Amino acid sequence: MSPTHPPSGRVAMVSEHASPLAALGGPDAGGQNVYVAQLARQLARRGREVVVYTRRDSHRLPDRVTTPDGFTVVHVPAGPPVPIPKDELLPYIPEFGRWLAREWAERTPDVVHAHFWMSGLAALDGARALGVPVVQTFHALGTVKKRHQGAADTSPPERIAIERAVGQECGRIIATCRDEVSELHAMGLPHSAISVVPCGVDPDRFSPIPGARPRPHAPRRLLTVGRLVPRKGFDRAIRALAGVPDAELLIAGGPEPALLFAEPEAERLCAVAAECGVADRVSLLGGVSRELMPRLLSSADLVLSLPRYEPFGIVPVEAMACRTPVVATAVGGQLDTVMDGVTGVLVPPEEDHDLSGTIRDLLDHPALLTRYGALGRRRVLAHYTWDSVADGVSKVYGAVSSVPALSGAAR
Repeated sequence: MSPTHPPSGRVAMVSEHASPLAALGGPDAGGQNVYVAQLARQLARRGREVVVYTRRDSHRLPDRVTTPDGFTVVHVPAGPPVPIPKDELLPYIPEFGRWLAREWAERTPDVVHAHFWMSGLAALDGARALGVPVVQTFHALGTVKKRHQGAADTSPPERIAIERAVGQECGRIIATCRDEVSELHAMGLPHSAISVVPCGVDPDRFSPIPGARPRPHAPRRLLTVGRLVPRKGFDRAIRALAGVPDAELLIAGGPEPALLFAEPEAERLCAVAAECGVADRVSLLGGVSRELMPRLLSSADLVLSLPRYEPFGIVPVEAMACRTPVVATAVGGQLDTVMDGVTGVLVPPEEDHDLSGTIRDLLDHPALLTRYGALGRRRVLAHYTWDSVADGVSKVYGAVSSVPALSGAAR
C-alpha cells in the first residue's frame, strides 16, 4: 500500500547486523529483522520517509533497495562484504558511523532510531555533529546475556560499557518490556529516559487457521518454536513430555530439515529424547517458514515457550494471535505478554518445577484451553499489533524531534 499522505518526517533506522531484507532462521537473523521491517513498513504507510541502514555482507547487494512497502534499505560498506557473526562486528562500527555522518550531512534525517547496541554506537557517531536526536532500542542487553551465559557469552568485553554510554547519550531509550526497564535502571540509566513499547505481530497473518488441529483421536500436540540454541529450553520441554502420556512434541527451528542434523543442538536434543524414552514422540521440524507458521501454531493444543531468559519473546504473542494458549517461563517480556491464568500459564524458569503436571492439568481441561486461546487473541488485538507499536514509537519520536508531525499517526 502506498502512503496516502506526503512524507512528514525523515526517519533513519540503523540496524547494523539485522537487515529487514534478510532470510530468517540464521544464527543472527530473527526477531530484530522482523521488528525493523514491520516498523519501517508501518511508518512508511503513515507518510514517513524511512531509510534503513544495514551493513553490506555481500558484494552482490545493490547500494540501495526501495521495498514494495515504501521504505528504502541502504547497504553500508563497513568491513569486508561477507557475512560476519554479529559478535565480531565491533571493529567495523567506527567505519559504519563515519559513513553515516557523510550520508546524513548531505540529507539530514529528523530522527534516528538505532537497533542493537552497536547500531547505537554507529548512529551516535553519525548524528552527533549534526545535532540529530537518536532513539535507541537495544533488543537485548549485555548484562542479561553475561548473567545467563557466563563464560559462553561471545559478546565483546566492551559491550556493557558501550551500552551504558549509548543509553546516557541518546535522546530516548525504547524498552520492549518492564523487565528491560529494571535492567536498564540497574545499569544507572534513569526511568525518565525510558519508554516502553512492545514488539508486535501481524494479526491478519497470525490468525487461527480452521481445521489445522489434528484429528480428534490423534495425540495431543505440544509445540515449541525458536532458534536451536540451549537457552531456548527445548530440552526442558522434552523432559516434561516424559510425564505427559498420549502427547507429541514438535520442535520448530533451525536450518532446513535436510541440514538439521548437522546442528550440534539438534543432536543434543535427540540424545535427550532418547534418554527420556520419548524419541518416538518428539519431532524436530527444522526451520518453518513464516507463511506456514500460523497453521503450525493453530494446530497445537499448547505452545511451550521455555527460555531460560528472553529479552522479549515474540513466539507467545504469535501463538496467542492464533488463539493457542501458552505455557511460558516467567522471564523477560513473557512476564508482560502472557497473563498467568488468563491467556496461559507462567512457570518458574527453574528446572525443579513440575512442568509435566502443569501441562497435564491444562490438557485435561479443554474448555479452559479454549478460553485461554480466545482471551489471548483478544489481548494481541488490544496491545500487540504493529499499528499499536508504530503509535508508541511515533510518540517517542515526537518527544525528541522538533518535527511535530512525527508525534502523530497520519493515516
